Amino acid sequence: MGHTYADITIYGMDSTRSKSIRLLVDTGSTYTWVGSKLLRELAIQPLKEREFRTVEGRKPRRRVGEALIEAFGEKATTIVVFAEKNDARVLGVHALEGLGLQLDPTANKLKKVRAVLAV
Repeated sequence: MGHTYADITIYGMDSTRSKSIRLLVDTGSTYTWVGSKLLRELAIQPLKEREFRTVEGRKPRRRVGEALIEAFGEKATTIVVFAEKNDARVLGVHALEGLGLQLDPTANKLKKVRAVLAV
């Protein structure tokens, strides 16, 4: 199985600035990780700092904020992590669910969800 990437547009919260980027789809990551420099350019502000746990057992602390993202014609607000130099840039589960998307592992691509789980 290969990697799946998604082309998304990320907007500043005032929607006056945007940037199209390609992110690795990572269903093991709760949040979406985007470079700190880009988030600052879009005037996205950190709201707080959180501790994360990596598969290697590290516990890095990173700033998090909110951004409006768009993919497959759908828009949603999502939590974004201010990624540092060596952090992966990924599209996480929180964003996928907000956009109504899921990973089709057979076709190795994203597809729209027909219905969102209610319970």
